[in-house]
Amino acid sequence: MMQFTENPPPPPLYPTRPRPDFPNSAKSLGSFNNAACMEQLLVHCAHAIEANDATLAQQLLWVLHNIAPPDGDSNQRLTSAFLRALLLRASRSGSSISAPATPHHPQLPLRLSAISLAGFIDLTPWHRFGFSAANSAIADAADGFPVLHLVDLTTTHCMQIPTLIDVLASRPEGPPFLRLTLPSTPASTSPPPTLDISLDELGSRLVNFARSRNVGMDFRVVPSTPADGFHSLLEYLGANCNNAGEALVINCHMMPHRIPDESAGGILSPRTVFAKSLRSLDPSLVVLVDEEADFTSSDVVTRLRAAFNYMWIPFDAVETFLPAGSEQRRKYEAAVCWKIENVIAQEGVQRVERLEPKGRWGQRMRAAGFAGIGFGEEAAMEVKSMLDEHSAGWGMKRDDDDLVLTWKGHDVAFATAWVPSSATS
Repeated sequence: MMQFTENPPPPPLYPTRPRPDFPNSAKSLGSFNNAACMEQLLVHCAHAIEANDATLAQQLLWVLHNIAPPDGDSNQRLTSAFLRALLLRASRSGSSISAPATPHHPQLPLRLSAISLAGFIDLTPWHRFGFSAANSAIADAADGFPVLHLVDLTTTHCMQIPTLIDVLASRPEGPPFLRLTLPSTPASTSPPPTLDISLDELGSRLVNFARSRNVGMDFRVVPSTPADGFHSLLEYLGANCNNAGEALVINCHMMPHRIPDESAGGILSPRTVFAKSLRSLDPSLVVLVDEEADFTSSDVVTRLRAAFNYMWIPFDAVETFLPAGSEQRRKYEAAVCWKIENVIAQEGVQRVERLEPKGRWGQRMRAAGFAGIGFGEEAAMEVKSMLDEHSAGWGMKRDDDDLVLTWKGHDVAFATAWVPSSATS
């Protein structure tokens, strides 16, 4: 077994194979301390781990361990998270490579109260972007209906709903009755942070909040999970959504990428089945919000490159407004590290962070019989107003009438709105 010490001398290189050039001491490691070099070192390390090349892996781990402390700058913290993910991958694969002195990261799972979770989500526009865009579109879809049936497929534990209730409460003709349905995704498969209260307690609080805004509300939970494309939930909706007096809206927020993306033999991809099942419900609106990246490759090195060139964004963003060592930053980055570890260290059904870009989801939705309707100026203004509350660097752009959240010009998340194609004919 390979032993990893705090500052071991790098082992000799194999003389017969070309290897990356490494410094002979920590004094010369400064030349490696930039994002491009760190990415290349991680890629070489991933190749070595996949090949079970303990000698090369040891040398790369030594360099990475010394240039990327978990409490360093944003690039160093990002690289440290990927280093830990690679070590976890090696340990879970049964590789002979081991490294006891792994970088320290906060322990998970991270469980928060409803108030703390709301504060956590409000730290950046990562989720609030989707909330703002979706709420405006949902309110428009409910216009003229006495009942709004909202199916909330989200990883944020209904944190969007209070703001939606406020929007509905301000409707001039009076608010619709709100029926809220959501899946009871097992806590063990939910990304951090999670709520420290049950769904029943959450539902009671939301109903009471709605009552305080003079909005009638019904809350129900259907046992279902993204692992099977929410099959049970979609069956339930098919049998219970025949009311002509209600607007059925499916709100997919940062959840679609958790549906498995592989097809087995001639069987349709679960994501394709999911989209077709949504269309069979003939909804008034489907809002799809997710992160703009591609983590679907079966090759871990390809995923590592894609993730490294996307996951720098949250580390860079929190650097601008959260002080080093703060509890808020510790918790926020712990959740980011969980995502990185899932993308790199897990495979099969355990790898749930399988992001797909907006264009691919658009193709899937159109093939299922949906048409994109874009967002109106009011929705765009809501998003822009929300972004004004956050640090400089965040922006929004339109892309084919969809809305895209950006950080320093780089795409972060997208919001799209869909209706059955027949509704636009």
